[in-house]
Amino acid sequence: MLDLTNPIYSNETTAREHLEGIRWADGVYCPDCGGYDDIRKLGGAAAAKGLWHCKPCRKKFTVTVGTVFERSHIPLSKWLAAFALMCSSKKGISAHQGHRMLGLTYKTAWFMWHRIREAMRQGGLSSVPPMGGKGKVVEADETFFGNLPEHLAPIRKNPDRPKFGPGHKRAIVSLVERGGEVRSFYVGKATVADVAKVVRDNVDKESRLHTDESRFYWKVGYEMVRHEAVNHSQKEYVRGDVTTNNIESYFSVFKRGMKGVYQHAHDRHLHRYLAEFDFRHNHRTALGVDDNARTEEALKGISGKRLTYQQAH
Repeated sequence: MLDLTNPIYSNETTAREHLEGIRWADGVYCPDCGGYDDIRKLGGAAAAKGLWHCKPCRKKFTVTVGTVFERSHIPLSKWLAAFALMCSSKKGISAHQGHRMLGLTYKTAWFMWHRIREAMRQGGLSSVPPMGGKGKVVEADETFFGNLPEHLAPIRKNPDRPKFGPGHKRAIVSLVERGGEVRSFYVGKATVADVAKVVRDNVDKESRLHTDESRFYWKVGYEMVRHEAVNHSQKEYVRGDVTTNNIESYFSVFKRGMKGVYQHAHDRHLHRYLAEFDFRHNHRTALGVDDNARTEEALKGISGKRLTYQQAH
């Protein structure tokens, strides 16, 4: 259970020590040279700032250097509170709500929220193993949310005609391993090639692939050990253990959050919102992860993910 009366959310020294314990669980290292040897904590006035000194490279640093917190003037205790709020809200928490609760300007809270999402983001595909495997099931599905930007939207013969249909909406492809994690990708305008690439790059070919009747998965399905589909157009949602109910459940939470909490997400930020919802799903209570543990997992992802205000925009 989240306890916002914890001193880490109000006392700077306690907050810094808490973050040091998470980031440097295996020992203090220099973010500049990466070394662990000949590093000491400075005393006097420098100690109050949490400064450390690396003798080999002669650099001074704090626990925030080389993280999403670097060069931020926001108190670290407020940062930890923001992480806790984001991680404990199933459908997310808006930057407007955050700026009111934490006593920050909206502009500041908005930038903080994007840096938190960056910390939640998984590494590149080269650093994460494929989903599924022998005897495992991976569900794949696509959903459409929000209108495509004009340069991607299909050309209409009659511009006055209202937009309708998935061809005008932003396509999101998600994969969920049965009983495991989810990965989501914003592919812009969905094509067979784009969807197949997402599946091919992220799913072990020894997996059983479960989808609906969509044509996007027909070809790539032959590359898997087995491809099974349910026919939603005929109101078939479960056939034995073949179903896409798990990925549909994820989409349900995602859309409720985007429509009810965030409401307006620009095209260039959608991948970060997906990272946020993926993270909470992959560290959900059903897997034995409570709010505090989820927040600690998010804080473990702060290193090496610097995000400037210009990049966020």
